[in-house]
Amino acid sequence: MTYEQAMEKISGLMRFGSKPGLQRITKLFESMGRPDRKLKFIHVAGTNGKGSVCAMLASILMKQGYKTGLFISPYIIDFRERMQINGRMIEKQTLADTVEKIYPYIENMNENGEIITEFEMITAVAIDWFEQNNCEYVVLETGMGGRLDATNIIVMPLCSVITSISLDHTAVLGDTLEKIAFEKAGIIKKGGKTVYLPQQQQVNAVIEHIAHERSNALYRADISQIKLINESVSGMTVLYNGKEISMKLCGEHQLKNTAVALAAVRAIRDCGAVIEEHSVIEGLESAFMPARTEYIKSTADIILDGAHNPDGMLALSRHIKNARPKGDIIAVIGMLADKDVHSSLMQLKGIPSLVIATQPSNPRRMEAHKLAEIAKTVFDDVTYIEDPFEAVDAALSKAGADNTVLICGSLYLASQLREKLLSLFDRID
Repeated sequence: MTYEQAMEKISGLMRFGSKPGLQRITKLFESMGRPDRKLKFIHVAGTNGKGSVCAMLASILMKQGYKTGLFISPYIIDFRERMQINGRMIEKQTLADTVEKIYPYIENMNENGEIITEFEMITAVAIDWFEQNNCEYVVLETGMGGRLDATNIIVMPLCSVITSISLDHTAVLGDTLEKIAFEKAGIIKKGGKTVYLPQQQQVNAVIEHIAHERSNALYRADISQIKLINESVSGMTVLYNGKEISMKLCGEHQLKNTAVALAAVRAIRDCGAVIEEHSVIEGLESAFMPARTEYIKSTADIILDGAHNPDGMLALSRHIKNARPKGDIIAVIGMLADKDVHSSLMQLKGIPSLVIATQPSNPRRMEAHKLAEIAKTVFDDVTYIEDPFEAVDAALSKAGADNTVLICGSLYLASQLREKLLSLFDRID
């Protein structure tokens, strides 16, 4: 099987959509010999911040010298970003070989009316690859929710990590913070360790109740451990453990994510892992996620961010106010129609002098003209250009050398544009 054929097999399962539940993936993993039971997992759920926390934890473990698997979603440019070992994506032929190995089990289930979804298959491919390569630790990000997410096939992680929770995917996860917290806290296993970010009281109450009910040790993230010294468009300097460290991930929200990662380190150490302080510091300094307040140098400065819900947009807004990018800000925004568009845009009120609405290449996209109509209720100057590349060209032209272009609203939009931007300009590390 070639890589192209493997990707056709994977994408062919997209037509079955998302079907929460663990019955199908449990049967698939049993057919595969339960590769998950041979690995040590750090399982991470949450609405915002889980990708950054995963990146930090994987970076810290790698700096300590552990062979570390990382499973994240979605990807930005290359599908293979979703599964990495020691920072390297799975090789194309290795992915093809793993799909060829697993697909007969999926076909057999399909013939019996048990339809495996795309995400379930991707989860199976990643975990089988991690097991075949004898990873010492695997940092595993949930797809959506937690309780019924395919990644929850794992029996007992070293710790269950819950990041910031807000209203998102409400049609599937519930329309209140309590309901969403219940779904996210579904990754907590009996007799385990729970790491969580103290946040809204109703969220804390749900997490703490489930953790207590399942006899978990609680590890609260301590935000006071991290002090922001300064922030710019290209990074931030923080004080941790008496030492100034420079981080590529930036924004006040990353202080919370860093605190969660540090709490998880405490939990992992309590499981017997050796993680020295120099590895923690070096790992935090090295951690990077594309399209998370990413600075790209161009004719104008560009800030590329995948913020796509009100909390994400609020974090982006705070970063911009603290970092003080040069000149006026011209925003290129594209969003999905199933998001809370108006509330998200409200978080940026007063920041851009001009908004160019566009539309990502995704069937769930909001049409540019519809987004523009909503944006006009928030911003003074709004236009729309359907093609994202033309929208960016227009923004750069208007910005010139003295202003800043902000691109946000969807990770799909960031994915569509990032490779083009990096092919033209140098990213500032």
